[in-house]
Amino acid sequence: MNLGFVSAILPELSLEEVLRFAGAEKFSSVELMCWPVGKAERKFAGVTHVNAADLAPGEAREIRALATRLGVEISGLGYYPNPLDPDAHVSKRATDHIKRVIRAARLLELRQVNTFVGRDWTRSLDENWPRFLKVWKPLVAFAEDHGVRIGIENCPMLFTRDEWPGGKNLMTTPAIWRRAFHDIPSDSFGLNYDPSHFILQHMDPLSPLAEFRSKLFHVHAKDVELRPEKLNQVGAFDYPKNWHNPRIPGFGDIDWNRFVAELHAVGYTGAMSIEVEDDTFGKSLNARKRALRVARNILSPFFPQP
Repeated sequence: MNLGFVSAILPELSLEEVLRFAGAEKFSSVELMCWPVGKAERKFAGVTHVNAADLAPGEAREIRALATRLGVEISGLGYYPNPLDPDAHVSKRATDHIKRVIRAARLLELRQVNTFVGRDWTRSLDENWPRFLKVWKPLVAFAEDHGVRIGIENCPMLFTRDEWPGGKNLMTTPAIWRRAFHDIPSDSFGLNYDPSHFILQHMDPLSPLAEFRSKLFHVHAKDVELRPEKLNQVGAFDYPKNWHNPRIPGFGDIDWNRFVAELHAVGYTGAMSIEVEDDTFGKSLNARKRALRVARNILSPFFPQP
């Protein structure tokens, strides 16, 4: 395994500055964000460190050379929209750009793209399923044709009023994963697993790792703190932001010793990319860099340098 971070937390920095920071701070890898250039759709979105729409072969070679020179691996490309948005135009924009990101990954000689499958949050799981298959079977086939794997993050995207009541991402639980992988059987279709989303759903974050070991393509390192005093007042059916806080690894409810031990036990050898959605250290660029350093210091004993 190797320890890295998600570049979304450093939107002010250029690609070269992100990679230089990673190398200087002894991170082994970075997941680079590839949102379309323009206005962010939501918090932590809209970050473009690789412009997938305009990436040319020569630029891809330069990016690969820069990462090699700075000693940093690109663990994958990230883009997290809602490809099953009920607005057909929004859905098409998302799926078209996912294809661009897949093409960019191939140009960069990367195997990994991370995203959401999406969801029409006003409809049930079963009502979403036919459209999920219609949209995602060709996307997975497109990834296969390009030698790229797609890792679906298990975030429910159910935190605020505009995501209520069903959330904007279907693939949140093992029961749904089994159904999805049965209906779209492909070695290019797997998970970008984030344990914090199991804590949010009152589930054991270690519980799926053994069964889905072959589908663990990428891992996010984010923690979460449940607030029982808040939960006791509003209940689990209220907006989760009213009873939980996202934290950096080590500051929340996940037992990282047990989690990393289980990753080793199931044979995971990929990247663990730190996410920072925790304002403990403040919101400035320097504060977010400090949060990354603290998270690195907490996790680095599990990733000894050769």
